[in-house]
Amino acid sequence: MSMPYSLAPDEYRVTAVRAQGAGGQNVNKVSSAIHLRFDIRASHLPEPVKFRLLALADRRIDREGILIIKAQTHRTQESNRADAIERVERLIESVWSAPEPRRPTRPSRSARRRRTDEKVQRGEIKRGRARVSAD
Repeated sequence: MSMPYSLAPDEYRVTAVRAQGAGGQNVNKVSSAIHLRFDIRASHLPEPVKFRLLALADRRIDREGILIIKAQTHRTQESNRADAIERVERLIESVWSAPEPRRPTRPSRSARRRRTDEKVQRGEIKRGRARVSAD
């Protein structure tokens, strides 16, 4: 199921920063990396989706509910901006639909019997390894 939501330009703030790591002389002059800040609480997302996003154990989401994405894999600002927006949309899509509730199940009688038979057999193998006493 695709999500019927796309990120509006007024919902995020983009800042250009210098990229980290190796890259030659150009990396020290050009701000090609992108910091994208997306305020989850102030967004137009449905409330259940906001709740599931804020419940994620994601270190990119701070206490105020702002998601910070740093994109620096591409050489151009435009590519990094598109990458950051796509990553936010993928994260939203991952929590868009509620997870299926787990229905508790019980092992069948034959499965329980197989388990105990395997345990008995394993015990016999281990007993066979025991030291033989010389009476």
